[in-house]
Amino acid sequence: MTATAPFRNTRQTAAGDVVLSVHDLHVTFPSEAGPVRAVRGLSFDLKAGETMAIVGESGSGKSVTSLAIMGLHPRTARITGSVTLHGKELLGLTDAEMSEIRGEDLAMIFQDPLSALTPVYTVGDQIVEAIQTHHSISRSKAWQRAVELLDLVGIPNPDLRVKSFPHEFSGGMRQRAMIAQAIANDPDVIIADEPTTALDVTIQAQVLEVLKTAQRETGAAVIMITHDLGVVAGMSDRVTVMYAGRPVEQGSVDDIFYAPRMPYTIGLLGAVPRLDATNKEPLATLKGNPPSVVNLPPGCPFVPRCPLAHSGCREREPELETVGPDHVAACWENERIRTDSLTSADIFPTQVLAPVEKAVVEKVDQEVVLSLENMKKHYPLMKGAVLRRRVGTVYAVDGIDLTLHRGETLGLVGESGCGKSTTLLEILNLHAPTEGRIVVFGNDTASLKRADKKRMRRDLQVVFQDPMASLDPRMPIFDIIAEPLGVHGWSKEKTEARVMELLKTVGLEEGHANRYPQAFSGGQRQRVGIARALALEPELIVLDEPVSALDVSIQAGVINLLEELKQRLNLSYLFVAHDLAVIRHIADRVAVMYLGKIVEIGSVEEVYNRPSHPYTQALLSAIPIPDPTTERSRTRILLRGDLPSPANPPSGCKFRTRCPLFEGLTAEQRTPCLEAMPPLVTAPAGEPVALESSGVPQRVTTTVPEGGVETDHVVACYYARPVKVL
Repeated sequence: MTATAPFRNTRQTAAGDVVLSVHDLHVTFPSEAGPVRAVRGLSFDLKAGETMAIVGESGSGKSVTSLAIMGLHPRTARITGSVTLHGKELLGLTDAEMSEIRGEDLAMIFQDPLSALTPVYTVGDQIVEAIQTHHSISRSKAWQRAVELLDLVGIPNPDLRVKSFPHEFSGGMRQRAMIAQAIANDPDVIIADEPTTALDVTIQAQVLEVLKTAQRETGAAVIMITHDLGVVAGMSDRVTVMYAGRPVEQGSVDDIFYAPRMPYTIGLLGAVPRLDATNKEPLATLKGNPPSVVNLPPGCPFVPRCPLAHSGCREREPELETVGPDHVAACWENERIRTDSLTSADIFPTQVLAPVEKAVVEKVDQEVVLSLENMKKHYPLMKGAVLRRRVGTVYAVDGIDLTLHRGETLGLVGESGCGKSTTLLEILNLHAPTEGRIVVFGNDTASLKRADKKRMRRDLQVVFQDPMASLDPRMPIFDIIAEPLGVHGWSKEKTEARVMELLKTVGLEEGHANRYPQAFSGGQRQRVGIARALALEPELIVLDEPVSALDVSIQAGVINLLEELKQRLNLSYLFVAHDLAVIRHIADRVAVMYLGKIVEIGSVEEVYNRPSHPYTQALLSAIPIPDPTTERSRTRILLRGDLPSPANPPSGCKFRTRCPLFEGLTAEQRTPCLEAMPPLVTAPAGEPVALESSGVPQRVTTTVPEGGVETDHVVACYYARPVKVL
């Protein structure tokens, strides 16, 4: 990086020196209901080269804190306390004065890079602007620096892509461009606000690696704001846990994960599905929701959700108390937690739902409820406004075989664009695919008439990813749940009784029936969506990323609910998710999809403990585990680039352009990978090898036994080998 030296920060900050100090920070916004106390008394010191994570549920004050440090709040916000950078007070500076600091000494990586980057300027122009704002340098040198920065953060062909506009980049590339812009002037502090929330796990792993590289290059201190405790375990040195605008626990990452002293922290850790979990016990559930920070009652704000709460907790809010070296917690019961070694299972015991009657005819166990046979869904790629003509084909789903049995959960995983949602839509549409067959409850969808489809939709229901978008905001909850009952001719009396029964089943109160969706939290709205899906007593429920938009504490409650309902009602689930930790917790079998094809399928235990396809191995290695010791010792498989376009897939094996194994093959060994997509074969036997093991495996020639696709562990790779990634 020849042009890097002139941009090195001239301030000499030794490792371990405090660069940013926040003391008794309060942020209050005016509102009609009263003052919104978004941040209440936050203090911390951030040292050079250190990474501190700020964690907590939505509304806890994480992002408000970051914007207060950056000086980006509106003038109506009342900010008190102290924020000093190298001893210089930032609060009270004018916007012009802060503009000299932002981008030079203090930089921020925003959650949504598409809205943070200006769409009418190229990526290179925006990086050049960030450089020339703070340095007297020619445009040619600034442009050279922009190219070097894009190369540093791993964007291919940086000399060409520097001229691209943000919309021409994928989500992962836009986030990398945002990181490049943030580190352009060698800042002392980088604030990363949920930098990986909307990304696939493989892209998330790449972005986190880029962020580590950026920190090494600049020596900057990093504030990582996230709800992903796995990311915290792998990236952070210290952690601040916030609740209701206030820090409730602060300490080293090992203290927080291995010796938490605040029930809220313990609950968050217990609510996380773990990729390395060997059992499927219910997750810890924090009942209720975070309180409004308008007119908070006296006492600890966590009291309504805390099983350890007593009368003293309701009288006075606990202050942060030293509980260990550089470890503080705000809880009246922190000593009891230590002496009794209380865990999430002790503090937040899981409750089992009462049995629910289901008026359905008992079926034979292991009955097939859904079958896909060489199912394909292709879309024409058209061009022209007046004289439209076909110029290509989008191979969204390109020949897959799946079988789902009664009472089983099949997880369908893969990156965005691999064909998961298209597969679900084809099943739900109940019509003929482009090629192949879809058989639902023994009926070929190609031959269904309108009346047949209406009848079948009683037994086939869906829960969508975004509960707010899938619920009509103009209808009260009662009408939303009752709508499918009315369509199928239920009487008014039976409908009312059924709606009240469903509300109880999903953990809501009867009094909620007259409220509208906007009056509920995200987790409650998702429960309403589940209640609606259960209304007609279905046999198969399709779930499209049902927990991806929820806080970890709310997510745990929904996952527990789905598991309980499956057992009580003998439901079958087709569960689509990109979070493989969630899939491990809830699924019986898992199918891994890449660019419209199934590349590996088998039982959860087999696929997770003996992943044999390089893509599956990369997915599993990319999922962070909420355990600092484990994360420090793990090796990541970083895939190159992004998913190819389904309109122009690679020849032969569709994964070969990103395959780590393919890169190590000789020209002769690559021939089958270039010529044809490998068929599904029985996964190789033997002990899994370590990730670091070198050498090219032998070509797999074992064929799949008759009927083995349903139950056996099979993989579509010419050189498959089981690898230990957990």
